[in-house]
Amino acid sequence: MTIRYPNGHAYRAPATNHPSHFSDQYTNYGKRGMSLEEALNESNVYYETHGLAVVHKKPTPIRIVKVDYPKRSAAVIKEAYFSTASTTDYNGVYQGHYLDFDAKETRNKTSFPLKNFHQHQIDHFRACTAQGGICFAIIKFVAHQEIYLYRAEDLFTFWDDQVKGGRKSIPYAEIAAHGILIPPKIQPLIPYLKAVDQLLA
Repeated sequence: MTIRYPNGHAYRAPATNHPSHFSDQYTNYGKRGMSLEEALNESNVYYETHGLAVVHKKPTPIRIVKVDYPKRSAAVIKEAYFSTASTTDYNGVYQGHYLDFDAKETRNKTSFPLKNFHQHQIDHFRACTAQGGICFAIIKFVAHQEIYLYRAEDLFTFWDDQVKGGRKSIPYAEIAAHGILIPPKIQPLIPYLKAVDQLLA
């Protein structure tokens, strides 16, 4: 019988006896087709099942307008729309700290376009940081196969400059220098809590 979590993902028992010669890079190749969001969702399941943190992907607020019932046991949504603007992708609790973050991927090699964020998301980050929350973006540069944790406070600087007529992207070199690199692992796939530990230190 398949056991599923509330997010719909199937439970997988944690691997315990990996031979020492199995490198993280080996497993990373096996997961190459997985999106950043899928890898984060699996990582969050790992963190929760091991009692390390409780972090979930926020549901997208959708209002259903039209539903067809082709048969009694099935319903098909024919029309729906976003009822309110979504804030950020993930939130939760880690060691008594509130976490709030968004996950973004870019194929751009030299910079991260700020158009990947919206004003209401930045406003949400500001409100959460004002209350002492730990807010950040997890940014994947697909071309470099690198994932970084980038603090919301650093993001605000570039966002505000953009509004004043500055550049509309964050240079890759800036994120590489001031973000925290998250090398992929076997379990969890994206060990971002190690980067959060560096923020808390």
